[in-house]
Amino acid sequence: MNSEFHAGITGTGIYIPSHRMTAAQISEATAGRWSEEAIINKLGIVEKSMPGASDGTQEMGALAAIDCLKNTGVEAGEIDLILSIGEEWKEFPLTTTGIYIQERIGAVNAWALDLQQRCCTTVAAMKIARDMMYADDEINTVLIAGGYRNGDFIDYNDSAVSFMFNLAAGGGALLMQKNLGRNELLGTHIITDGSMSRDAGVEFGGTEKPISCENAEMATRSLKVFDEKHMKERLNEVSMPNWMTCIDKAFLKSGVEKSKLDYLAALHFKRSAYFSLLYELGLKDDQTIYLERFGHIGQIDQILSLHLAQQSGKLNEGAIISMIAAGIGYAWGANVIRWGRKF
Repeated sequence: MNSEFHAGITGTGIYIPSHRMTAAQISEATAGRWSEEAIINKLGIVEKSMPGASDGTQEMGALAAIDCLKNTGVEAGEIDLILSIGEEWKEFPLTTTGIYIQERIGAVNAWALDLQQRCCTTVAAMKIARDMMYADDEINTVLIAGGYRNGDFIDYNDSAVSFMFNLAAGGGALLMQKNLGRNELLGTHIITDGSMSRDAGVEFGGTEKPISCENAEMATRSLKVFDEKHMKERLNEVSMPNWMTCIDKAFLKSGVEKSKLDYLAALHFKRSAYFSLLYELGLKDDQTIYLERFGHIGQIDQILSLHLAQQSGKLNEGAIISMIAAGIGYAWGANVIRWGRKF
């Protein structure tokens, strides 16, 4: 790759709905099978954001994009490409979220497409944006944006999906520019494992099991683990090794020692595993932000963490950041970013 080329993060934007579901309310939704204390201390949810009547997936992505443009001072007309990281559960099936965001923000000079890798989509989209800027002279400014509200499908009476009780709602956006001179994306590594491609998903509403009068009520709460035994056994075998491989290889590709990691922008997952990972990486609690008051907003988590870290002054000049992600399917990803001016 041309040593003069780099891609940098111009800034971020966030939209978080005002509605909240507390640990006590989640406990109540489980009919007491999960106590409030367990939801806070084990699942790591103090409260989570919930969508209001107007908080559609595509619209939340557009609102985050508008916030990103405001925060960066970049005009919509400067955007060359929009990569949507918005979820498939959206206002209208088969509409293209990236094109909706393009119109909503007035990005008249851009073209757009939708990407999807579940909760790993942001990390993947950043790599794709960087690679496309390198490959195409006409692409200099890329907007990555989308919304998420997959929590709509959760049945709180289904103990098999308790690891998804944290699913929340919101939108995130991240702007990247060619040869920006700061906040450089250095390297990325992603692993996918097709053996779990159908271990979890929404049961009703596709071509295999269309929504009918008989299943309509259960279809609205049908995000299920289809093969709980296989998924649990396979994740226990490969998940942490795959994550560490992604982190190690992202740092190797970046030419940076892993010991230099200053800040971890991670998705939300259960408290004990999260802080065990911090320990494994040699990080202290103040070198990350645990999203216990937001929940898990899918692929928006990494953008939210970076956004909050900027606001709270955690990102000093030259700080080394890693975004890590994992998504059902299964996918794992990590990247490395050097914050501040390019050396």
